[in-house]
Amino acid sequence: MPLPLPHELPVGRLLDLPGRGSTWITDTPGPAPEAMPLVLLHALGCTGLLTWFPSIAHLSRRHRVITLDQRGHGRGIASAQFSLRDCADDVAALLDALGLERAVVVGYSMGGVVAQRVWRQHPQRVAGLVLAATSDRFRLTVAERAFFAGMGASMLGARGIARSRVATGAARATAEALDADPTDTRAWALRELRSTSPWSVGEALTALGRHHSRPWLGRVDVPTAVVVTNRDRVVPARRQLALARSIPGATVHDIDAGHAACVLEADVFVPALAQAVATVTARVR
Repeated sequence: MPLPLPHELPVGRLLDLPGRGSTWITDTPGPAPEAMPLVLLHALGCTGLLTWFPSIAHLSRRHRVITLDQRGHGRGIASAQFSLRDCADDVAALLDALGLERAVVVGYSMGGVVAQRVWRQHPQRVAGLVLAATSDRFRLTVAERAFFAGMGASMLGARGIARSRVATGAARATAEALDADPTDTRAWALRELRSTSPWSVGEALTALGRHHSRPWLGRVDVPTAVVVTNRDRVVPARRQLALARSIPGATVHDIDAGHAACVLEADVFVPALAQAVATVTARVR
């Protein structure tokens, strides 16, 4: 499927989340006011649009589709210390700001981890979950434990520098967005990617290394679907399947694709995502 051009994407805006800060969102209306809203949570080091721009038009045929830049990413809330708990609270604050009682929360990779935490911290706001290319934990092997331990020590030392880098990155992202070429998808995507600083990525990686939701996933009581990327070298398919098996009634929608399927293999990912969303919304009470 052809990827949309930058000028074909939904127009974003800054939205203030009282007491938390401002974040960049897009809000694409569905076919009717009562259409079930979807909140799409992006991958590590990306922005809301960069992860989801191939999917928005298709999903908005049936749903109101909302993306946001998570804290420390793109034009999201400037936060030198990244916390998955804060990210989940940001989603609840987003729903408050938009006047929404509940939504289906859709998360890709890191966004899938945040989506799990949204249910954990705000179960009454979650109508359903769609989790893609993600896991319930990451520190399973000796190499992974060593990597995340080293990353945590490194980011603790760099935290003071990160504060200024996050602010600079957010300002640069806003300035570059004004100069974006409306016909060059590759240049636009590179600008979106550069809008998140390496320091913020490191902070987020450290937080992901501490994530472990297996003890409480069995209590998830909303319709859930898991999109499994079978050729994934970042989050192996076996871990994605283990996540699905831990959630009561979760459906599995597997595709022959790698970890960047949301963009680089959108022709197979978007139909699977749409099917997963339809499966969840059909079961929402």
